[in-house]
Amino acid sequence: MNAARLATLEVLSRAPATASRTTPLLFVHGAFTGAWCWEEHFLPFFAEAGYAAHALSLSGHGHSRGREHLDSLSVADYVKDVLEVVGSLPAPPVLIGHSMGGFVVQKVLEQRKFPGAVLMCSVPPQGLMAAAFGMMFSQPGLMSDLNSLMGGGEVALDTLREALFAQPIAVDDLSRFYRWSQPESHRAIWDMSLFNLPHPSKIDASSLLIQGAELDHLMPASLVEMTARTYGVPATIFPGMGHGLMLERDWRKPAQHILDWLLERKIA
Repeated sequence: MNAARLATLEVLSRAPATASRTTPLLFVHGAFTGAWCWEEHFLPFFAEAGYAAHALSLSGHGHSRGREHLDSLSVADYVKDVLEVVGSLPAPPVLIGHSMGGFVVQKVLEQRKFPGAVLMCSVPPQGLMAAAFGMMFSQPGLMSDLNSLMGGGEVALDTLREALFAQPIAVDDLSRFYRWSQPESHRAIWDMSLFNLPHPSKIDASSLLIQGAELDHLMPASLVEMTARTYGVPATIFPGMGHGLMLERDWRKPAQHILDWLLERKIA
């Protein structure tokens, strides 16, 4: 990793004990979080499987640059972040994006081809509007709390549990994730709603793996399946799991599914 070039972008990395695979993996987080969400389980899991695994905190997130002007950051800025990290890697990576990160990955794929890309509980190419309207009617309290979090307000621990988890989680872990959560860029939210939607015709759908969660309140399985239909590929929906697939108790199931897909595609 070129530390000088990435001095203002936080990148968490796990190297395999033996460098058995030449294709790195680059994980892109969703709204309100940072690279830390991948460090918990996914980075060590894929490093153990032989892949160099990297997760970046997008500008304004985690310990990356731009926290002081978060609201001015756009999806285009996030795309530049991903491409900056990509340029520092020894080979083109597989991109894995969760929620907002999946939207950013779609925008990156408009510009370049990669060995593969995974969209986990991703914002669909049609944007956030359907998810927002659905939540407004089915989970109005959650919608209100997320709006508060976006503006830097305090919300209850139960809000984080409801947003991310369908499975049991220890209070200590939930409290830790809450401390690491943060506001999101209003500009990026508007980009994902109306102003900078992906162009599926520019994206090589043959390289996509699409995952969703049965009990996801933020990106319901129906929207994940809409994304899959748009790209003409199947979606895998994990039963009994919530939006935070990489942090749920059964995180190994989506992780193993990605690993099996990588091996099936002979991405090594």
